Parts: sequence; structure tokens; C-alpha cells
Amino acid sequence: MDFKILGPVSAEVDGRSVPLDGSKQRTALAALLLAHGKVVTDERLTCLLWGWDPPATSTNQLYTYVSRLRTRLGLRYGLERHGASYRLDTGGAGLDWDTFRELADAGRTELVAGRYGDAERLFTRALGLWRGPALTHVTEYLAEAEGPRMEEARLSALENHAEAALALGRHTDAVPSLTRLVALHPARERMRGQLMTALFRCGRLPDTLAVYEEGRRILAEDLGIEPGPALRTLHHEMLNGTLAPPAAPERERAAASVQPRPDPPLPSLSPPALSPVRHPRALPDQPQTGSWGWCELAPAMLPAAPGDFTGRSAETDDVLTALRESKDVVVTGAPGTGKSTLALWAAEHCRDEFPQGQLYADLRTTDGSGPRAPSEVLGWFLRALGTSRDQLPHTLDERVQLYRTLLTGRRMLVLLDNARDDAQVRPLLPGGGVSRTVITGVRSQLASLEGTRLITLGPMDRAEAGRLLTAVAGSSRLAGEPETVERIAELCDRLPLALRIAAARLAAHPHWSAGGLAERLAPDDRRLDELRIGSLDVRVGLSAVRDQLDPATARAFRVLAVDGPSRLTACAAAELLDTRVDEAEEVLERLADARLVEALSIEGDVGPRYHLRPLVRLFAQEPSA
Repeated sequence: MDFKILGPVSAEVDGRSVPLDGSKQRTALAALLLAHGKVVTDERLTCLLWGWDPPATSTNQLYTYVSRLRTRLGLRYGLERHGASYRLDTGGAGLDWDTFRELADAGRTELVAGRYGDAERLFTRALGLWRGPALTHVTEYLAEAEGPRMEEARLSALENHAEAALALGRHTDAVPSLTRLVALHPARERMRGQLMTALFRCGRLPDTLAVYEEGRRILAEDLGIEPGPALRTLHHEMLNGTLAPPAAPERERAAASVQPRPDPPLPSLSPPALSPVRHPRALPDQPQTGSWGWCELAPAMLPAAPGDFTGRSAETDDVLTALRESKDVVVTGAPGTGKSTLALWAAEHCRDEFPQGQLYADLRTTDGSGPRAPSEVLGWFLRALGTSRDQLPHTLDERVQLYRTLLTGRRMLVLLDNARDDAQVRPLLPGGGVSRTVITGVRSQLASLEGTRLITLGPMDRAEAGRLLTAVAGSSRLAGEPETVERIAELCDRLPLALRIAAARLAAHPHWSAGGLAERLAPDDRRLDELRIGSLDVRVGLSAVRDQLDPATARAFRVLAVDGPSRLTACAAAELLDTRVDEAEEVLERLADARLVEALSIEGDVGPRYHLRPLVRLFAQEPSA
């Protein structure tokens, strides 16, 4: 297993992501990993999860988070209870933070010894492990406690890498990256001096002096100090033309021309899976420079697409075609139709066309109860694009402007998952250029976003539904039972989420037969209870949409589901709701907009018909609804 905290906190087994639930479970995992096998007290974990004002139920919630984490990691990795503490034994699994520090330490040793080529290669490998800001998607309390020292280690490695590259005479290549780094970290004098050195060696003395004057002004205005002696000495040497030349460009290049130098021996490092992120393809007119490494490392925030994704080939082609035609895409549909899965699958299959990376955000809050503020999401994106925490703008407008500026000229894919409405999405759009956006959400008003291709998902067809059941449950479990497979699919409304849950439950219970599963799903009063496993639950998506309805529409939804037929017209709804036909039609349209009813085609003078699918009816009929 590989554990990663230099970017989004994650765990992988053989390249497959281990599912983790929300920021608090990721916080608990990261805190235990950073303890390096030592115990972490309940008090500290509670503080990292909730700060100094935890809820009254924090003890039970902490136990739940750790228990679920233990289940996710499996028995091989010992997550043990020690008194009022927890300890994680990773069993020799890799942690990218440990690997980074070992590589950076080895690089410093080579740098001090004057072996600049070896040092540069080591720092390149170390910086390649960063996939964005460390400890992404954890609580603010852990990020504030541990993030600054990790960010300082990264910046120090960047400066050491730059020193090695300048010693090798690579000043021309260094200018774009150092320019960006100095803009993001204007008070770091060593970094500014390196940019001055690179510019001076490129014959750009006026630019060199301008960089020095800018730094002197910033230090005076923000901190009330003058540049330090090292930067002043460097400035003096440039004015007098006495700056030393690169330390060893000829020696390093001559050695490389005679015989390729092998990579230097490394300390005992963890698994090779923790390798530098590489651009699959560079655009010829897009220099690959940025702040995460010497050559810009593309943010890679996309969750893994399901390996057993099945069906939706036409819709996938529509998404990919739209992106290739420079259009943004909106994928919409009822809860459980697989919008997020389709978007991730399509994004995975066009990574090469967005070589400068992918940004991702779930636009729901962690508990799924409401929308995330665009300002919070922009904070994630700006950090992934290299903006340090202390340089984040405070207002939404300023964050939007910086975000769009950083994306200018960069071909990136932005996936905005579970959007509530167009108002939430608009500040997160790149603002033209060559970046593209894929948006998923239930509400039809997302279609109001300009220049987008709308793709609406419904239930799967019978053949697709059968293939999905087989892919998840295994062909041997369903072989020779086509009628049973079809029955299970219909009981699941042929919705991808329900199908996946049903098949996963069959796979998790080897002693169940396919017919037995169908019998468990058949009773109306227990079907929704059967359609949940782990963090997957058909009710969750329906609840999130139902809770966004105004009270009057929510009451009408329940009346129509309890007392009405599965298909009805506005006239029939008016009788059930004891209201005018036009008012009933408006209620039905609001429910159709929320994807809780399905609007069918117009039939003559009768007007549109509306369909409540069985699972939605069962949900609406529950007392809690």
C-alpha cells in the first residue's frame, strides 16, 4: 500500500484508490501517518478534527472514524488502540512525505559536495512527489498544525534545486519557474537572489535590477526592513560585473557527453509507486514552468474512475467529443444515474489532452447537506496551482481573478462535481482560453451556463444494466440466470448506483444466490434498506435533493407519491393536491427540475405526463420523508 499526503490525502493498493470518507477520516489517517508509528492521543486527534470546541459526541464520532478507517485499510495495517490513544503500524508501506525527505536530504548532501548533477536529479525526484498542497482535503486544524513545516520543506527543496541548476549553467531554463516562484513568495530572499542570478547570466541586467528593487520595496513596506547581506552583496556584484560564473557547467556536460551518469544511490526508499508526476504530453507553445517543481508538475486532483465502469458508451463519446470541440460539458440526471462516475471515466480517458493537469472539487459539503461556498473551492484550486496559504486573497472576486489569471494559457481540465446551481458554478469557470470544464449536477438550470453541451442521463437500458451487475458481482454469480438478472435490474430501476449496490452486496455474501438477492429486494417496505452498503446508499442522493425543496413542494411530493399513480397529468395532480391545474403543473415542473419526477413527451391535448419511478415513490412514502 502507498500512503500519500503531499497533495490530497489518499491511500492506494496496486494503483487503486482506497475509498476514504470525507475530511475527518482523512485527517485521522494523516495524523496517524505523521506520528510514524507512535501513539496519538484521543485528545490530540479530537483537537485536529474539531479544534478546541469539539461536539459533545466527539468521542463516539472519533471511534466511528477510526473504526471505518480500520475497515478501509484492512487487517494488514495495524490500527490499534493503546489506552486513550491510537497507533498505526503501516507495516513497511510507503509514505510520500518520508520518501520526499530522504530524497531531499540526499540531494543536500550532493549539493554540499559539489556534485550538482546528482543533486539536481535527486531534488527533481523529490519535488515530483508533490501533487498539490500537502494535506489537501483535511480539516483546517491539521492543515494549520502540520502544513507550514511541510510547505517550508518544499520551498527549501525548490531553492536547493534552483541552486544546483544554476551551478550547472541552466539559467535560461530557470527564469520562467523562478519568476513564478518569486511572485508567489516575494519575501524569500534566497529565491529572489536566484532569479536575479538567472536573469543576470542571461544578459538581462535591467530586469535583474528591477527584481532587486521590487524586493527591497516589498521588504520595506511589509516588514520595515532592508534586504539582508547576502542579497545586498549579490546586487553589488552584479553592478560591478564581478558575479562568479556557473560552478561546473562544462564539467557536468562533458561527463554527460562521454558516458551517461547513473542515478546516485539512494537511501532505503519505499515503493517505486511514489514516482514523480510526469506530463503525458507537452504543448509546444506552453512552457512547463511552475511552482511545484523545476518543471511544473500538473495538479492531479481527480479521484480514481471505477475500474469496472460499464455502459454509457454513447454518453461518454458525447462528453469527449464536446471537450475536443472546445465546449464545456454539463452532465445532469436524477440521483443515482451515475453522473459523477461518467464524468470521472471520461476525464480519465482524456488526460493526455490536458497536459497541465486536472482540478476537481465536490461542490457539496462533507455531510452532503448543502453546497460548498465557491470561495472555499477556489482556495483549494489556488493552493493546487501553487499559491501559498498566506498569499490567498480574502475576497471571492480577488480569488476568481487570480484563479483565471493562473489558468491563462494552461490546458487544464476542471471537474466540478455535484453542483447545486449555476450561481455556485460561475465563479469556478476558468474564464475562456484552452482549459475546459465538466460539471455534474441534478438541477436542470445548470443548462443556463453559456457555451456548454448538456448531457442528460436516465436509467440504463436492459443490456447495460445486466453488464454492470455482472461486472461488479462477477460473471460466475449470475451465469445462466438472465431472467433473474433482469428482475434485479428492474427492482433497481436500472439506476447505476442501485445496480452497483445490489451487485456489491451479492459479491460480499458468497452464500447468497442471485434469486435470493431478488427476493430480498422484492418487498416494497425493505427495498431501500437493501440498497445500501458501506458509504453507498440510494437514500442519500434522494435526501439531498428532497431537502432542497421548499416546504410546499416537499409536501406535494409526498402526497403525489402516496396517493397518486406512477404516471399522472397536471389535471390528475390538481385533484390530488386540491389546487388549480396551472399550480399543479408548476409543482410538477419544480419536481421535474429536481429530477424527482420524470417529464415524459407531450401527448396531444392532454399535456405532458409525469412519471414517479418506483424507488423515488418508495422514498417519498417513508414516514421520515
